[in-house]
Amino acid sequence: MSTFDTLLIANRGEIACRIIRTARDLGLRTVAVYSHADANALHVSMADEAHPIGLAPAADSYLNSDAILEAAKASGAGAIHPGYGFLSENADFARAVERAGLVFVGPSAEAIEIMGNKAIAKAHMLDAGVPCVPGYQGDDQTDATLLSHARNIGMPLMVKAAAGGGGKGMRLVTDLDDLPEALTLARAEGSASFGNGTLILERAVQSARHIEIQIFADHDGNTIALGERDCTVQRRHQKVIEEAPAPGMTRTIRKRMEKAAIAAAQSVGYVGAGTVEFLLDGNGEDFYFLEMNTRLQVEHPVTEMVTGLDLVALQLAVAQGAPLPVSQEDITLSGHAIEVRLYAEDPANGFLPSIGKIHKFETDNIIRIDTGVRSGDEVSPHYDPMLAKLIAYGDTRDEALRKLSQALDNTAVLGVTTNVSFLRDLLDRTEVQNGTATTSFLDDAYPNGPPQTAVTSQTVALSAALLLRSESDKAQAQSLLPDASLAGFSSDGGLPIPLDLSLDGELHSITATSVGTDQITVSGDGWTHNVSSDLRIDGHRTTAHHAPDGMRGLYLQTAGHHLHVTRAQPWATTDATATGALTAPMPGLLVALNVAAGDTVQKGDTLAVLEAMKMQHQLTAAADGVVAALHVETGQQLSKGALILTMEDPT
Repeated sequence: MSTFDTLLIANRGEIACRIIRTARDLGLRTVAVYSHADANALHVSMADEAHPIGLAPAADSYLNSDAILEAAKASGAGAIHPGYGFLSENADFARAVERAGLVFVGPSAEAIEIMGNKAIAKAHMLDAGVPCVPGYQGDDQTDATLLSHARNIGMPLMVKAAAGGGGKGMRLVTDLDDLPEALTLARAEGSASFGNGTLILERAVQSARHIEIQIFADHDGNTIALGERDCTVQRRHQKVIEEAPAPGMTRTIRKRMEKAAIAAAQSVGYVGAGTVEFLLDGNGEDFYFLEMNTRLQVEHPVTEMVTGLDLVALQLAVAQGAPLPVSQEDITLSGHAIEVRLYAEDPANGFLPSIGKIHKFETDNIIRIDTGVRSGDEVSPHYDPMLAKLIAYGDTRDEALRKLSQALDNTAVLGVTTNVSFLRDLLDRTEVQNGTATTSFLDDAYPNGPPQTAVTSQTVALSAALLLRSESDKAQAQSLLPDASLAGFSSDGGLPIPLDLSLDGELHSITATSVGTDQITVSGDGWTHNVSSDLRIDGHRTTAHHAPDGMRGLYLQTAGHHLHVTRAQPWATTDATATGALTAPMPGLLVALNVAAGDTVQKGDTLAVLEAMKMQHQLTAAADGVVAALHVETGQQLSKGALILTMEDPT
């Protein structure tokens, strides 16, 4: 192995920033790469130098290995760290890095190749004696063969993209009639995300927990386990809560899992950081190999917190040929750490990604925050919408949970909708508090989706007061007369101001009157509230974060809501502008139209499939009806709100 003093990070966002911090602490020069969309990103400003590598789509930039290698050559980098996602588990990229005379901070291309394909990895693990879930991982990929094996495996079963990861290309099937659609969607996601549509089938293990073992190995063959992480709470196979150690984990099961994980790694001559994932049966005794991630995991911080080790520092040391500085006997787990992933997504709208400008980003410093964004950044439709990871540590699990809950209460992201309120609600659930959640927990806890919090009259009053003060302050700052509707809004009381308010398009007609300089009285349909300048409502303190939207409105986060507050336009209406219309809920590529004009459909039928951020989103009928007309064609790139089709009553 050769040593290096300059490291190129072939990634973006939070993980690029995370790697840069440790590399610089070790005295290494850091080189960032960026797409056109990321020219002003945080990781670009943090690095010692940065190189553009292409257009915004990942295929033209972060997946463009030639451009990344050219940037490495131009910068004089001696090594490339792939982070996670993108090219981190691409064997061809690892080979190309080595052919270029550079160090790839990760395992060998051969290890990546074996473990990166679920079918090959599973066969390899069976040969190595590692317990695996019963299923099918054969070469015959015809629907007829897969259907035949599915009958033998039985329901429920999992359809998985063989080259997949991160929940992409995975579908749970509980009814054999749904298998053809699941195969189509899983193949499409596998091809879009990994360039490989090969599928495997596995029996779905019920009432299971998702436990993974962090392993580390050096070039001398030393392989150790750094304990486990519990990643059971998941949505669409994407991890939501991760913690270490796993609640209720016994020493016996931990040692058995660690032994199996080490055996899995050694069977492929593994070097560096890796994670072997298992399903722990509901009986708490039997476990099955799921996959090995041949890279640094998103959730690695919880392991760092309980072991006191910097996993990135270990990666860089091993990549330069150094032996592991710790042995298995040195590894102890102290305290408890819990992580949640903060996403720009709308839980109330099927968790669809939310894009736009972040007008304010504030977090609580009582916990560790790993992020790649800041106030003023844009959330792009081209990449994963994760904004940050919030990691709390405590001497006990209860302490870690309390700190994480407090931090979420004090976290504000204004301008894009996030899952902050959903995460906060999740932490209060009995199963999470007790550590008894299973992989089906989220579906069971939220059968109709996350709870919807109604906008209260207090929130309307607060919105009105903030908007009026904002308008008044702006008018005074510009030395202009206030808007006509602000006439009488003065410190001596004055006349009530009629105001039509829009909260995310929902209309509220209210009146507001200023009382002195410190209070605004807001009245609506059957209610009245007093809002003070320090945001007390009727004397009671409220937690609220707000920021101007750059136009004439503002963003407000309070009482479980993220709202865009504006004056309602005179033509606005509470009715949908296109009753019976199916529109694109987010920007994306229309990859399928399952209906034609004149077709009769039932509520829940899949009408179209939209691909966004490499995930296939099924757009379903909200009610029975007849397709009146199609307004787009398959293959079109749609903007948010684009009209796809119109419906009419079936009668």
